[in-house]
This record gives sequence, C-alpha cells and structure tokens, in this order.
Amino acid sequence: MNRFNTHIIPVAFEYHEPRTIREALELLARWGEDAKILAGGTDLLVQMKMRRVEPKCLINIKGIPELDYIREGPTGVRIGAATRLRRLERSGAIKRLFPALHRAIRWMASVQVRNMATIGGNLCNASPAADTAPPLIVYGARVKLASVSGERTLPVEDFFTGPGQTAMRPGEMLTEIWIPRQPEVTGSAFIKVARTAMDLAKVNVAVALTLKGWSAFNVRIALGSVAPTPMRAREAEAALEGRPPTEDLLRRVGEIASEEIRPITDVRSTAEYRREVTKVIVADALREALGMVRVGGVA
Repeated sequence: MNRFNTHIIPVAFEYHEPRTIREALELLARWGEDAKILAGGTDLLVQMKMRRVEPKCLINIKGIPELDYIREGPTGVRIGAATRLRRLERSGAIKRLFPALHRAIRWMASVQVRNMATIGGNLCNASPAADTAPPLIVYGARVKLASVSGERTLPVEDFFTGPGQTAMRPGEMLTEIWIPRQPEVTGSAFIKVARTAMDLAKVNVAVALTLKGWSAFNVRIALGSVAPTPMRAREAEAALEGRPPTEDLLRRVGEIASEEIRPITDVRSTAEYRREVTKVIVADALREALGMVRVGGVA
C-alpha cells in the first residue's frame, strides 16, 4: 500500500465539476461522507496520494464563480470560500482593514501555493496550525455553511472541533467568510514562528485590541499550533482588558497565555519550546498592535 507522497493518486473516484453552488450541494447530498470538496487541492491531493483519505467522489468547486469574490461593504468584508490566497494577499481592502490576516497570508507557503490554495480550503483542512484561523478569530469572523436544506453561520472560533475536524455536518459546504469592520482606534498584529519560511507554524498568534484613553479594551488573543484546535487565550485577554498596557503587564499577559495553551512535542517543535515562544510573541504582537493604534493605523 502506498504511504508516500508520489505523483500518483492510487485510488479510484468519480470526478465532478459543478458550475453552481446548488449543483455542488446536490452532489454532496447524494454522496454524503464519501465525497470530498476540491478547492485549491494543496492539502487534499497530498492526503489522497498518501491514502490518508480515499474519497469515492471528488467535487471540484474551482469553476463556481459564486464562490470567488471579495466584497467590501458598510458592515465588513465578505469573501467567497474558493477565493485564492494570492488574490486576498493582493487585495487593498484586506491589507487596509485586516492587516493581521494580510500578514498571515503573506507568510503562508510560496507564491505558487498561494496562487492555488483557497481561504476556505485552509479553514476546512482544520489544521491546528492554520495561519488564517487566528486572525479571523480575533476579528470576530463568521463562516457560512450551506446544504440543500438551507444555510447557517457560526463564529470561526467555533468552526474547529479537533485536528482535521470541523463543525460541518454531512452534506454541508463552506461558502463564505464574513469579517466585520473593526472599531476605530483598533490595532491588530500577526506573528508566526516556523522552521522555514514555507513551513507550518511551530506557533502563530494574532491579536487585536481597542484603545480608550490609556487602557486596552476588546482584547482578543488567538493562537495556533499550540492545542488540538486554534484557540483563544481568554485568561490572558482578561488580564489586559480595561487596564493600561504597560511593559510589565504585556510580559505578564504573554506568560499567562503560555500557561493556557496545550502544546505537544512533534516533528516541528517541543512542547517546552512552544510555551517559551508563546510568552515572547504574544507580548510582541500586543506591542505591534498598540503601535498601529498610536500611529493612526486601523485594523
């Protein structure tokens, strides 16, 4: 049995290219858990080559124009699930309104991969190290899930249920991500630590906060690659909420975050290293977000 990433997909499957969301949903309803959605394919095809997944039906949604868009509106930005990461990277609206997400995408893999990979695929792969997840979580983003029975939405932070697992039900497909506009005098930042520029994160963090007077409010800290799913560091957030962000407090917030995470030792890093790095990059990200506010940046 092939257990290596070769150029061959050693399983037989039906292949479909629907042209509308409705067609894709009808295929999902017919095939159920035997179907897999192909968006960018940068993760799925590798898994199929290694026989980690063996779908009986592959549904290619690349040709559905209803899933490829970036729409800025008065309440926020809506992004189609099949929108390529490279398009998001080059979007002025994403860079201006959501700089932490923009930076996370810029740090992902290579230009060639970003020209293929989609934001929906990055989320649905449900890697604990997914780089788009922490920024979307701190921005309060929501995902829209559709099936032949209807639609529902839920916060991105509730979308992940375990490594490689999401809250999607059989027959559902992620169709859209909505990111609300952030309040004025809000700053945000993203930092990633990895073995190489194109590797998955050892640890990544996104933060967002709003300044009122000399105090920080609406503090949000999200981390990846430190638990079974991307997670909020809620105790660390509470330690800063409503208080002046002094240097001593920022260091303490980093320490609290390092105590909240649940890291493991794997091929990329040790649990101990992840805890130590978390202390540093949480404080650094908060400093960067505060700097954005003070120079008039809006996240």
